[in-house]
Amino acid sequence: MKTHLRLLRAERHWSQAELAGRLDVSRQTINQIERGKHDPSLSLAFKIARLFEKPIEDIFEEE
Repeated sequence: MKTHLRLLRAERHWSQAELAGRLDVSRQTINQIERGKHDPSLSLAFKIARLFEKPIEDIFEEE
């Protein structure tokens, strides 16, 4: 899955650790999602979308 999470995070000047804290996940989880090594659960994808105030489709794309 392709993600725009890194770009959205960078626009807000958040570190991976800051984003992880806001989402209540580990920094490693954020790193793996950004690198495309891990797909978020549906509940985490919704949480990310709410945090960035964007539709899920604007953050994640199927490759």
